[in-house]
Amino acid sequence: MNDNNVLKFERRKPQPDKGNKPEAPGPKKGLIWIAVVIVIVLAWAYYQFIAPQSL
Repeated sequence: MNDNNVLKFERRKPQPDKGNKPEAPGPKKGLIWIAVVIVIVLAWAYYQFIAPQSL
């Protein structure tokens, strides 16, 4: 019997390791959160100590 028209389902072969790829983008996310906290603290300090009291 001819098997040319039969679909064969096979598992995918594992992808080769890419050694140059960074493993985790975690530090970037941490730096963003630190920047957000610094902006909030600076805004609070401005309105607490520098801004005129008439507001």
